Amino acid sequence: MKKYTFFLLFIGILFLSCNENMPVIDCLSCDDNEQPPLPPEARRVLIEEFTGVRCIACPGGSVELENLLNQHGESLIAISIHAKFFAIPYPESNYDFRTDEGEEIISLLGLPEAYPSAVIDRKVFNGEADYQLVGQGAWAGRIAQQKEETAKVSLAMENEYNSTNRSLTVNVNGQAQENINEEIRLTIMIKESGIVDAQLTPDSSPDLDMDYVHKHVLRKTLTAFDGDVISPGLATGASFSESYTFTLPDDWVPTKCKIIAFVHLSQSSKEVLQATQTSIAD
Repeated sequence: MKKYTFFLLFIGILFLSCNENMPVIDCLSCDDNEQPPLPPEARRVLIEEFTGVRCIACPGGSVELENLLNQHGESLIAISIHAKFFAIPYPESNYDFRTDEGEEIISLLGLPEAYPSAVIDRKVFNGEADYQLVGQGAWAGRIAQQKEETAKVSLAMENEYNSTNRSLTVNVNGQAQENINEEIRLTIMIKESGIVDAQLTPDSSPDLDMDYVHKHVLRKTLTAFDGDVISPGLATGASFSESYTFTLPDDWVPTKCKIIAFVHLSQSSKEVLQATQTSIAD
């Protein structure tokens, strides 16, 4: 009997000593259906480029955008928005890349003085009265500057895609890494790359390049064009979770589409606090 008691005591001590070395996820505010807290993240920068098929300088902007994406990797997320006059399709075009949301977004952010132009994280940079859409010569410096900023929100996104009925479900989870005392909004966009269609280029002018490959084309926003309100503010550690569903049109190629989600302000500032993206299908 003593040997048996000693054996049980030995097993208990061994279990406790092993258990002390096991990793523990502390999620005091979570229930069984909630996600564990998100760790702080490196800043991912969002560049929203305004472009168009009638813009002879825009292919150069596309080249610069690809150079920057190759340089920064997953730290940079790009969307190309076709809007206003330069985006009007040609009679020879197979697609109309304009969207209602794109027209609304360019009105929200302000008409560019020239194409291509872009806004970086919708940020007001030093010396400016307001955020501005700038030409490609300014993109690299602003992106580098934004990468040094701390991400105020951690963001995680998962999606489920059914190839049979082309239904898409997008789940986004976020958590504040510091106090944010302004209204928080979430915007979700779908973009598509690898679309071959007409484009005016310096090499083709005055004719069109019918084999031009368009990249990062805004196809749809799953939220309102200016984002859905998440909260009037977030305290450090506060989290949110949102879900959206959508059916992909038949002419979109799922393997060439990506989903972009970003959290941003919407009152005195429209600054993007963090962004992320994921593929719809492999």
